[in-house]
Amino acid sequence: MKKFFPLILFTVLAWFLYDGLGRDTKKLPSPLIGKTFPNLEVEDFQTGEKYQLQTRLENKVSLVNVWASWCVTCRAEHRMLNTIAKENLVQMVGINYKDTKKEGKRFLRILGDPYDFIVFDEQGKLGLELGVYATPETFVVDKKGVIRFKRIGEITPRIWQEKILPIISQLNLIN
Repeated sequence: MKKFFPLILFTVLAWFLYDGLGRDTKKLPSPLIGKTFPNLEVEDFQTGEKYQLQTRLENKVSLVNVWASWCVTCRAEHRMLNTIAKENLVQMVGINYKDTKKEGKRFLRILGDPYDFIVFDEQGKLGLELGVYATPETFVVDKKGVIRFKRIGEITPRIWQEKILPIISQLNLIN
């Protein structure tokens, strides 16, 4: 038995490594799917006004996008967000994450502002509640404030058409 132990150990480790290589890291399951979006008091990026976030999410299907001016992938994704905003199918919510207002405003001035409103999350408190560990991250939230979808990484035209738009269309049909 002692002679076969290294072979058995090698086989088990090789299987775990092989299994891990085939996984898509963008498809990490989120424990927040089906849960209510965090209802924190937040600060409006443009006005500095404080409000309870849930009041802005009620009765609207929302696409909540976590972004930062320092994020290279956010810059690449921004053109797609502008396109989505023009379709006017969903409330566009931005969360400016661990950034400065000065740099965030410069980013929006150069690339455009697709958001209906933006939460300023300078300290990352809302991001922590959402389990954000990389930007961009995007959530689809239904009319009752429940998270229905999470995307880690850039929204591409293909991701929008095949994954996100069908969910939003379905949620818009539900009263």
